[in-house]
Amino acid sequence: MLAELRVRSQITIPKEIITTLGLSEGDKLDVFEKDGMICLMPVVVYPKKVVDTLRVEISHVKDRLNKGEQPVFDSIDALFNSLEED
Repeated sequence: MLAELRVRSQITIPKEIITTLGLSEGDKLDVFEKDGMICLMPVVVYPKKVVDTLRVEISHVKDRLNKGEQPVFDSIDALFNSLEED
């Protein structure tokens, strides 16, 4: 498929590709060059507040793991059973 570079460095991604990847208006794409190719990769961008909250939670879990306070599960089923008990 061909796409034409427009005046303001814009291209139109063919509809078939948009449909196949399930993309829609407003989705973010990482654009990078690799070995002479222009690559577009769909990405999810999370708000800084969400990322900061996740960092804090991960830090708490690591601390609990180091202290032996974080439960460790042998399987996904065991994890879900524990969550259902709470």
